[in-house]
Amino acid sequence: MRVDPTRLSVRDALAEAVAGMLRRPGRAVLTALGTVLGVGSFVAVLGLTATISSQIDGRFNVLTATEVTVEDIAGRQNEFAGPGFPADAEQRLRAVAGIRSAGVMWTVRLDSTTTVGALPSGGGNAATGISVVAASPGAVAALVPTLQEGRLYDDFAERSRQHVVLIGSGVAERLGITTLATRPALYIGQEPFTVAGILADVERKPENLLSVLVPRATAEELWGPPPPAAASMLIAAELGAARQVADLAPLALRPDHPEYLKAVPPPDPRMLRSGVTSDLSALFLLLAGICLVIGAVGIANTTLVAVLERTAEIGLRRALGARGRHVSAQFLTESATLGALGGLVGTSLGELTVVAVSLARDWTPVIHPATVAAAPLAGLVTGLLAGLYPAWRAARIEPAEALRR
Repeated sequence: MRVDPTRLSVRDALAEAVAGMLRRPGRAVLTALGTVLGVGSFVAVLGLTATISSQIDGRFNVLTATEVTVEDIAGRQNEFAGPGFPADAEQRLRAVAGIRSAGVMWTVRLDSTTTVGALPSGGGNAATGISVVAASPGAVAALVPTLQEGRLYDDFAERSRQHVVLIGSGVAERLGITTLATRPALYIGQEPFTVAGILADVERKPENLLSVLVPRATAEELWGPPPPAAASMLIAAELGAARQVADLAPLALRPDHPEYLKAVPPPDPRMLRSGVTSDLSALFLLLAGICLVIGAVGIANTTLVAVLERTAEIGLRRALGARGRHVSAQFLTESATLGALGGLVGTSLGELTVVAVSLARDWTPVIHPATVAAAPLAGLVTGLLAGLYPAWRAARIEPAEALRR
C-alpha cells in the first residue's frame, strides 16, 4: 500500500494548532475571549430562562391559579336592578367548598373637595393621589397582606361600622405616620378614622398599597352603595378548586338572579406559562446568538491576521510539499481548537452566573443537561465556521509569491 508522504494526520494538525497558539499566547487568549463571552452568555441566558420559568410556574400555581374575581354586571342586565352583591355575600360563600377567603371591594367615588390627610379637608396636610377603597374583611384577607404594624380590621368592625382604616407603608410615610403607638388619626373629608394597621405588602392587587382601605359597611353608611358595575368580589380559592368556585359563586351569591354576576376564573397556568416562557426563550436566544456571532467575528478576524502574518511560513510549507488542503486543515484546526476551549470556559462561566443569580434571588437554579452538553460543541462549531475564510485564503497562497515577500 502506497503512503502519501504529504499526508497530514489529525495528531500533526493538533500539534501545529497548539504550537501556533503558544507562539502568541496573548493573542490566543484574546481571540478565545469572544467565544468565551458568546458561549457563556448562551449558557447563562438559557439557564436563567429555565430558572425564571420554574419561578413563574410556582407563582402561577400559588397565586394566579387560585384567584377568582366576580364582577357586578346587574346594571347591564337590568337598568332598574340594584347592587348585584347582597349584604351577606361573604356568609353565603362560606357554604361553597374550596374557598379560603372572599370579600367585596370597590373604589369609593369622592367629590373633588374631599381629601385624605392628617387633618380634615381644608385644614392642610392632605395627600393627593390616594384613593379610598371599600373592602370587607374577607377581601382584605384575600389580598394576602403582610402587616408592618398594627392589625387587620375584622367582622366586628364591619358589623359595628367602625371608623378604622388600613393603609400601605407608602401612604403612611406620605401622611407622616411613623408609628401606631400614638393612635394616629386619618381624615377622609371631615370624617376621622383610626389607623388600625399599616401594610408592608400584599400578594394580590398591589395597587391597594396606595389606597386607604375602609370596611365595606362603614363606606356604605358614609358614602352610599357602590355605583353600578363598580364593585367586585375577590376570592382566594384552594389550589385546583378555582374553576369550580367560579362556576358556583354566582349561583351561591344570587340564586334569584345569578346572571347579575360574572365570575372570571384564572387563566390556564400552563398556557400562560408557556407563552411567557416562549417569549423569554426567544429573546434570550437572540441575545445569545448575537454574542456567538461577535465571538465568531473575533476569531475570524484574528485568524485572518495570523494568515497574513505567516504568509512566508505558509509559502515555505507549500514549497516543501504541503498541499492547500493541509494548510487549510492547519488553520481550521487552530480556529476550532480556540473555539472549543472558549466554549468550555464559557460553559463554566455561564453555569456560575446562573448559580450566582439564583443564590442572590433565593431561587433554585435550573440548567438542562442538553444545554451544558451543547455549549462546548457550539464553541467548536463557531470556531470552525469562523476559520473557513482565513483557511481558504491560506490555501490559495502561492509558494513562489509568498517566498518573495
